[in-house]
Amino acid sequence: MNNIVILPIIIPMITGLFLILFRRNIKLQFLLSLISLSLTGISAAYLAYQVKESGIQTVQVGGWSAPFGISMVADMFSMILVITTSVVAIAGILYASKSIEESRKRYFFYPFYLFLIVGVNGSFITGDIFNLFVCFEVMLIASYILISHGGTKIQLRETVKYVLVNIVSSALFLVGIAYLYAITGTLNMAHISMRIAEVGQDGLLTTVSIVFLVVFSMKAALFLFFWLPGSYSAPPTAVAAIFAALLTKVGIYAIFRMFTLVFYHEPHITHLIIGILGAITMIFGAIGAIAYWDLKKIIGYNVIIGVGFIIVGLASFTAVGLTGSIYYLVHDIIIKALLFLIIGTVITLTGTSNLKDISGLIRLHPSLGWMYFITALSLAGIPPLSGFLGKIFITEGSFEANLTWLGAIGLISSLMVLYSVIKIFLYGFLGETTISEEMEKGSTKGIMLPIAVLTFLTISLGLGGELLAPYVNIAVDSLLNPIQYIDAVIGGRN
Repeated sequence: MNNIVILPIIIPMITGLFLILFRRNIKLQFLLSLISLSLTGISAAYLAYQVKESGIQTVQVGGWSAPFGISMVADMFSMILVITTSVVAIAGILYASKSIEESRKRYFFYPFYLFLIVGVNGSFITGDIFNLFVCFEVMLIASYILISHGGTKIQLRETVKYVLVNIVSSALFLVGIAYLYAITGTLNMAHISMRIAEVGQDGLLTTVSIVFLVVFSMKAALFLFFWLPGSYSAPPTAVAAIFAALLTKVGIYAIFRMFTLVFYHEPHITHLIIGILGAITMIFGAIGAIAYWDLKKIIGYNVIIGVGFIIVGLASFTAVGLTGSIYYLVHDIIIKALLFLIIGTVITLTGTSNLKDISGLIRLHPSLGWMYFITALSLAGIPPLSGFLGKIFITEGSFEANLTWLGAIGLISSLMVLYSVIKIFLYGFLGETTISEEMEKGSTKGIMLPIAVLTFLTISLGLGGELLAPYVNIAVDSLLNPIQYIDAVIGGRN
């Protein structure tokens, strides 16, 4: 038992509830939110250290032993994601503090921002399938409010679409949980894994696994991504950035957890389907990214390509493929937040998201321009930036698993990514300046710090990838050997 395991959930939750009492004191809300997210990240980093030294850490909520109580589990895979979440959330809230109107902040922006992080961290840490559903709902309810916060026409339109998609996926999620409980008699994921290992993954269980794959694919924008480009373009930049960085990653995490811990016995069926979905996602995402001249649409489709590429590592189901997926997950969370912040800043300055109406921004904003250039190269996986390691390992993993076609699609999609983001640099930042400083619709005052921090991180992750290797290896070992997770939860070794 290690009570620290629940800190990444409890800290932002208590802070969010406390902030409701100080609706009008915006500065206090910002300061406490920043402290809360920093403490959340520190507690997650300490847990990662404990996992490295002593193995997977668990706590049984309420003192009920597994599988009867709710298990919260900190393994290296989940801790890496919680730490990265905290870093990106801090960058997002710094940007929001300078870019979102005070009238919006007074309507509980900071509390719901923290509740979103509660849902994300809870999804990463829970070891119970029904509690995973609850954490998803906490995250989604907070996201419904944040996406509609402000009440503009486009926000309300996209909110309706976003809510309907998630209601359908949540209903399917409950159906999947009901079937799984009826078959295995338990909701604890480690216990479910034990039961399935005992009786074997028959046709019915494989069908149930497909139901879960559909549910998480809708939430991760894997293949079923039609809702994403519009929904992520509606809210303010800081909110869109945190959505792009985190929400799809929670769905991806759930797919990884379910298909490495629970449904890993028939990979020639389940993991092949995952690979096919990943390939289709990359192809359609790439077509969308190069087809549009609207900045929001271009970066929205780049989110979709990233989802398809990350899932290739799981489809290969090899150590090197999973290693690549974890490296790429960390990279993708940071780079998507950075990309959305930069593009949001460009739209704030120019007042338009049409790339054809923008030119020569780098002359007035050289630091913004060159940080975008680094972001574009990192997004495409150019060495030595952060996207390179993940891309190499995922491609190697797909070749190792005889999924050459999948690796080839991944590489071709990378070229499409490079074309789509370099197009923005060539047309938007280079060329003749068409807008003077006086004509600009906004300012970069106070919002460059989080952009600079995330740019520094994407360079550091690329150059210092070896420093992460021991932690990533532990995470991969845990994913490929589910008995470690089961022993920690059911065996009560910690």
